[in-house]
Amino acid sequence: MQAVDLPYDLPDAAGHFGPYGGIFVSETLVHALDELKIAYAECRADPAFMAEFEYELKHYVGRPSPVYHAKRWSQLLGGAQIYLKREDLNHTGAHKINNTVGQAMVARYMGKKRVIAETGAGQHGVASATVAARYGMECVVYMGSEDVKRQAANVYRMKLLGATVVPVDSGSRTLKDALNEAMRDWVTNVTDTFYIIGTVAGPHPYPMMVRDFQCVIGKECIEQMPAMAGRQPDAVIACVGGGSNAMGIFHPYIPYGDVRLIGVEAAGRGLASGKHAASITAGKPGILHGNRTYLIQDANGQIAETHSISAGLDYPGVGPEHAWLNDSGRAQYVTIEDGQALQAFHDLCHYEGIIPALESSHALAYAAQLAPQLSADKILLVNLSGRGDKDMHTVAEASGIQF
Repeated sequence: MQAVDLPYDLPDAAGHFGPYGGIFVSETLVHALDELKIAYAECRADPAFMAEFEYELKHYVGRPSPVYHAKRWSQLLGGAQIYLKREDLNHTGAHKINNTVGQAMVARYMGKKRVIAETGAGQHGVASATVAARYGMECVVYMGSEDVKRQAANVYRMKLLGATVVPVDSGSRTLKDALNEAMRDWVTNVTDTFYIIGTVAGPHPYPMMVRDFQCVIGKECIEQMPAMAGRQPDAVIACVGGGSNAMGIFHPYIPYGDVRLIGVEAAGRGLASGKHAASITAGKPGILHGNRTYLIQDANGQIAETHSISAGLDYPGVGPEHAWLNDSGRAQYVTIEDGQALQAFHDLCHYEGIIPALESSHALAYAAQLAPQLSADKILLVNLSGRGDKDMHTVAEASGIQF
């Protein structure tokens, strides 16, 4: 593969990916972030810490997750062959557990006894509750009240695991508002509390730390694809809300210049409708939740309400490294509407016997569009970031079925 001449070891010491990222927080959190930067740097350089992390990924999470050739679906679509990275087979059913295991270990290293998290689709909340139970920590999860309704099964899972779930009724009652409340909690209880952020956003060092823990996805693919397909893929495709699953598979592939990186944002009911969550495609740079990145804003620079059938993509921003990958041209960002994602959801169920998350269905839908445009010797690798059990009510309602 042709190498690409880009500095893919960013961020810099101040947490910048080009003009994005950084630390934009209240003074009360500066010390906590400084403490976290030091602790994470020590953990990252400690062979014993990394060996334990790898042990947990193998024996608790169930890694490596397999790569699967969706042969029947590929034949029906015609054109390129579609392969799936099966993150849906991880413990808790999504990629989120890779990151929460790592952050819980950092929290334990720092002596924190309480963890908090925000969640949209509920998978990060479940993963946070899971590792809190695993390491004997108190866990509080903030979740928009709209998402509490959409993801009732995951709310119950979190409670079964011993977490306290706090519904958030402010704003659009979705992920953005849950993150706001989690930040407020952290400011109030900074001494004994560790904030497990679920995506590659937030103030430095979170975008880097979450990426590092999720990079196991792409590293495994680089080893698995030659065995499965004889070579690396022509394109890697992943859904993008905040962007942790996408960054986890993209980042190890950045030096592989012949591999296209395609992030798929949620176009909701269409970009023209204004009811979408396409931060890069339809947003502009601004500051939210401690970092500078692309945001969906109104004419006055206020954060606009978003919409996606997928709770996990319903966020008005994106990780700063994605913003940099977009501007540098190394990654391309496209959009898929609710209806297209639903069609891909049903197609994978019918043709491969796999029930994908609605988030992942956006990436699947774009692969279904792209595959017929390419020859049969081309290879598309889709990150199937999670399973769709959590989305049964949403899919049934959208399909006009009484659940």
